[in-house]
Amino acid sequence: MTTPTTTRQPMTGEQSAWFAQTFSALVDNVGQAVLGKTHVVRLAFTAMLAEGHILLEDAPGTGKTMLARALAATIDGTHNRIQFTPDLLPSDVTGVTIYDQKSGVFEFHKGPIFSSVVLADEINRASPKTQSALLEVMEESRVTVDGVTHSAGRPFMVIATQNPIEQAGTYRLPEAQLDRFLIKTSLGYPDHASTLQILAGAAERDRTTGLKHLVSSAAIVQMAVLASTVYVDTSINDYVSRLAEATRNDAETRLGVSVRGCLALVRCAKVWAAAQGRPYVIPDDIKDLAVSVLAHRLMLDVEAEFSGVTSEEVVERILSTITPPSERVG
Repeated sequence: MTTPTTTRQPMTGEQSAWFAQTFSALVDNVGQAVLGKTHVVRLAFTAMLAEGHILLEDAPGTGKTMLARALAATIDGTHNRIQFTPDLLPSDVTGVTIYDQKSGVFEFHKGPIFSSVVLADEINRASPKTQSALLEVMEESRVTVDGVTHSAGRPFMVIATQNPIEQAGTYRLPEAQLDRFLIKTSLGYPDHASTLQILAGAAERDRTTGLKHLVSSAAIVQMAVLASTVYVDTSINDYVSRLAEATRNDAETRLGVSVRGCLALVRCAKVWAAAQGRPYVIPDDIKDLAVSVLAHRLMLDVEAEFSGVTSEEVVERILSTITPPSERVG
């Protein structure tokens, strides 16, 4: 696909049309391997183009590895899977410096984190020290070993997974670290029609092998830059701010959405708008993404949590009570 020239000027109608067409093609391509999960695939590409990371909380066997492979194959990028275990060391993730006796110099051997798409499987099974090493790379997009900094490159996205069952021997991610994930969602089990389609192709163990490389990694970086130029009106920023304030003042929360969460929602909304062919964000973009971007950033009150209230329910209730803007401010 031909990539239009990317500038820091506001996105034009022609650019937004190209963006929407390319985004749709990317989603459809991944959808050939990850069946019946169009919304989650759209969220994954939104996280990638907003240059963030995604957390999947899912039971085993729902297609998390397939999603990571399909994303990497579609953008002609590299893919690595890290199985997190209690004995995994930070250097097993980031890499290590080894002395080469022949050359007489120290050489850095890159860890599996140096890939376009990294699947961090069952992140809650690793020690907090190893979790922190991963989250540091996610935040800074670089690794520093023995005083030397190594860039993780672009595009770079981590798909981390948590298993909601078998919690024995796991290390729950602290809320402050959960806040570093741009989006949290769940693949879930496929519907009946998709399950039948998967079973019909049971002989094909890896459905990503036949996927086409639609765009280059460099084009994905250009799309990310282009998405950042989408216009956000002051009224939209005010709406996001009021939503965040409502989460902080809600009786069922101990900790509401931070400014980082507000920025994350706006960044995602820009991509979401461009993916629909618009060079500007509307309130519906915020509504579509609020639960996926904000819910995991909340800390519920103990009584609310004990009563079975979920963060998703709190965000949905706040969305229903905060009036969205009806006109532009400037």
